[in-house]
Amino acid sequence: MFKLAKSCVGMLLAASMTLPAVAAETKGETAAPVEAPKVYEVEKAGTFGGEKVKYKAIAGETHLKNDKGEATASIFSTTYLRTDLKSNAERPVFFIFNGGPGSASLWLHLGVYGPKRVVLPSDAEDDGAAPYRLEDNPLSILDMADMVFIDPVGTGYSRAIGKGDGKDFWGIENDAQSIAEFIRLWLVKHKRWNSPKYLSGESYGTTRAAALLHELQGGWSDIAINGVVFISSILDFQTARYQPGNDTPYISYLPTMAATAWYHGKVDKAGRTLEGFIDEVRAFTLGDYASALLQGNRLDESEFNAVAAKLAAYTGLSEQYVKNANLRVNNMRFMKELLRNEGKTVGRLDSRFVGEDYEGTGERFDNDPSGYGIDAAYTAGIYQYMQNDLGVDIERRYEVLSGKPGRHWAEPRKRGYSEGYPNVAPFVGTAMRENKDLRTMVANGYYDLATPFFASENTFNANGIDTSRVWFTYYEAGHMMYVHQPSIEQLVKDIRTFIRGE
Repeated sequence: MFKLAKSCVGMLLAASMTLPAVAAETKGETAAPVEAPKVYEVEKAGTFGGEKVKYKAIAGETHLKNDKGEATASIFSTTYLRTDLKSNAERPVFFIFNGGPGSASLWLHLGVYGPKRVVLPSDAEDDGAAPYRLEDNPLSILDMADMVFIDPVGTGYSRAIGKGDGKDFWGIENDAQSIAEFIRLWLVKHKRWNSPKYLSGESYGTTRAAALLHELQGGWSDIAINGVVFISSILDFQTARYQPGNDTPYISYLPTMAATAWYHGKVDKAGRTLEGFIDEVRAFTLGDYASALLQGNRLDESEFNAVAAKLAAYTGLSEQYVKNANLRVNNMRFMKELLRNEGKTVGRLDSRFVGEDYEGTGERFDNDPSGYGIDAAYTAGIYQYMQNDLGVDIERRYEVLSGKPGRHWAEPRKRGYSEGYPNVAPFVGTAMRENKDLRTMVANGYYDLATPFFASENTFNANGIDTSRVWFTYYEAGHMMYVHQPSIEQLVKDIRTFIRGE
């Protein structure tokens, strides 16, 4: 039976669920009453990693408070604790979150780690309409580690409350501080201070993970982290911001463009393997291509033409198109151009996906086919799972991927000029120097045109990071490589290997 855990004594009377949350006290008004946190617990069992496991699932809210003890935010999380062991005091705990920065944790929850998984067509087909497949996930690591899925403020069911305002939490530093405080409160509640601790983030969640290393390990109240699983990482935003004068993204994205052209049959595969082809493109990118971009107008015509010919051969684009772009094709234009003559466009999150736009002469696709190709299934999946499996009866909207936090994020991302490029990668280097046991795994999809694998390689091979403690893994899928069955199987195998320290 589902049970709603008793609320803490002394909490204010609950406000109506139909009223919007008042984020902060305004002049002449008082803040709305704060509801007591809702928590739902259920006992479950399943088979994970070939082992039968009994566990407790706890879905609910944790209140963050200011220095005056006033509630400022309600963080919704889902915790899985194995219950059939004599002691779990030294059992690993994974703290898991997604990106956005306005994304809830449902993707990694129902895609990789959780006891249930949304199963999609493995060959990059659109998810269509319900019913979708929400099935037991035997690949879950629950046999090896306890897990906590965290939704930051403005995502999932999490929100600012009482004296808080959403903008108080929307920025790299403020976001990391709030999640670090949540982790501290979780460790206090569950008495797990001496358990090995891991972080796992995807996309902007990897930015959060690096910032969290700084918040958790950066002072005397040190919460040391054993390992971080970075999935589809972006730590240095200079690698992904196409702005005048910044040639870094063209270097970052070229190997992924080449992999995409390979997948869609636009390059010569004779005598090559995908890995060998990508190695060839890496060498060209770091050599002749980077040199050409750096030379700018100093590049003579013959060198320009030679580089353009290579670019065309690797990307499947015409030489004239590459020349017209001055050797600089951004990822959005590439997605539209590669299959333009076939009336198709390729995906950004996963370039295996193919879509059709309203018309074929545009510069960008109408929408990302690898986004609308999976979102309905995950949205239906998280609601069904929360309500039917965990007994969560919260009626307010579950924010799957909200643009609101991003629009109000402290670090602006404006087009056309630079406001500075956030780079949290040095935090990883510092954390490694100050924690000899910290290891990282960096999981990459070859067909990820959002956070390309070469950008991750370049970032982790700089910024003071000890690459002897970095393990790069690769999968023949995209940003969410776990929607591809062979990739999810290999990804989880790699994560298990990482946990074991092998």
